Amino acid sequence: MRQELLPLVVATPLLAAGVALLVRRRGHWPATIMIVLLVLNLVAGVVLVAATADGSVLAHQVGGWGPGIAIPFVVDVFSALMVLVAGVLSLACAVFALGSGVGRLPLFAPLLMVLTAGVNGALLTADLFNLFVFIEVMLLPSYGLLMIARRRRGTDRAVTGSRLYVTFNLFVSTMFLTGVALVYGAAGTVNLAELAGAAAHSPQVAAATGLCLLALAMKAAVVPVHGWLARAYPSTSPAVTALFSGLHTKVAIYAIYRIYAVVFDGDQRYLWIGVVLFCATMLVGVLGAAGENRMRSILAFHMVSQIGYILLGVALFGPIGLTAGIFYLLHHMIVKASLFLSVGAIETRYGTDTLEDLRGHVGRHPVLAAAFGAAALSLAGLPPFSGFVAKLTLILAAFDAGQVIAVVIALVVSVITLLSMLKIFSAVFAPTLQRSGTRSMGSVTLDDPPRARRWAMTAPAVALAAVTLGLGVGAQGLLDLTATAAAGLVDTTAYVQAVLV
Repeated sequence: MRQELLPLVVATPLLAAGVALLVRRRGHWPATIMIVLLVLNLVAGVVLVAATADGSVLAHQVGGWGPGIAIPFVVDVFSALMVLVAGVLSLACAVFALGSGVGRLPLFAPLLMVLTAGVNGALLTADLFNLFVFIEVMLLPSYGLLMIARRRRGTDRAVTGSRLYVTFNLFVSTMFLTGVALVYGAAGTVNLAELAGAAAHSPQVAAATGLCLLALAMKAAVVPVHGWLARAYPSTSPAVTALFSGLHTKVAIYAIYRIYAVVFDGDQRYLWIGVVLFCATMLVGVLGAAGENRMRSILAFHMVSQIGYILLGVALFGPIGLTAGIFYLLHHMIVKASLFLSVGAIETRYGTDTLEDLRGHVGRHPVLAAAFGAAALSLAGLPPFSGFVAKLTLILAAFDAGQVIAVVIALVVSVITLLSMLKIFSAVFAPTLQRSGTRSMGSVTLDDPPRARRWAMTAPAVALAAVTLGLGVGAQGLLDLTATAAAGLVDTTAYVQAVLV
């Protein structure tokens, strides 16, 4: 792939969003444009991975301006894998949204495509200010998706969640922009390549970049700033919750990996802070899930817990730790979206995600039960799923780094995670003797959509569950790619040189 084509990965979704907006009142055209765009985006991810799998780095300065002036787009195997997996999730969530009805709202398709452009831009940029810009491009359509998804079905919970999501992200974005300004004041540049190793040698740059990392950690819902995610994510529609779970926090996590590797050069002096915070995130998240009685709230707290696992890879900075962390990141994007889509299909059909309301009423959805069960076992880290490989490699990396307490916490949290997944499965998905064809069942009202819509809501969760099984059975291929990505973070020379040329 020619590096001159990299800006198209951002420009094409924006162009498609504009076209979809113009034809939004013309039948199925917006949805058709959205699906075609997301398929092309998925193909672009495959091409980028193929082009960088050998460790190559492609970079392009937009407009032909020199480094430090132009918007730099750069892709290595790490960012390529992120673009690919984000593309898979966006397509799966779009199909689910169409099946559930949310995707047919007039503005859904344009907003999702603008979100895709922002995600791609944030993953491909090599400039802190442009990272801020693309995060905002990603957030602005998210505010719209958050609200239109609950149109005419507003509740106190939805209003509170939306208000919290918007307010918190505006505050954190302001904090991140302040950090970027301080970096520019201290170093005279915000180009990542020009900042390579600067924080390891300059306390001023380290403090300014540390503020950027703090803002990103808050976006990623690291303890103690985690409550916003657990309250905001379940407040919108299941399709949007699944979409956000795979994109928003994961972009922040990607940026933490990238910035610490390039700007801090993996400085060992600060890693203990990460070990403490990320272990606390693992533990607090899983304990928070134990007190919830709604399926998506339980999964949201588990998302917080799993973010601790993912970021532990940064705190174990080195080839093994980074390999484990990146593998865990990609695995979690797939598994968590599958879980949210599984429970989302039940919630959409039965009108609630409260365990007590659903207990004994669902029971006979074997395909969804299989999808949820597979993803739940993977989340808990059991073989033969990708979660087993992810946790095993992370635990081995922690042992190698001498972080025995982190190993113990990771194992304990895995057991509690499994118990929480069993709590949902036994209440909702386990077979029951009660017939599920009745129209009204106590406080639960059954919405029986046409067969095509039912499959549109079921197939994405099943497909993603199959992916986690495939990644577990054939883990070596992804491990090789994540090892290459980790090597590029340990030694950023190729990345820096590609941006500066």
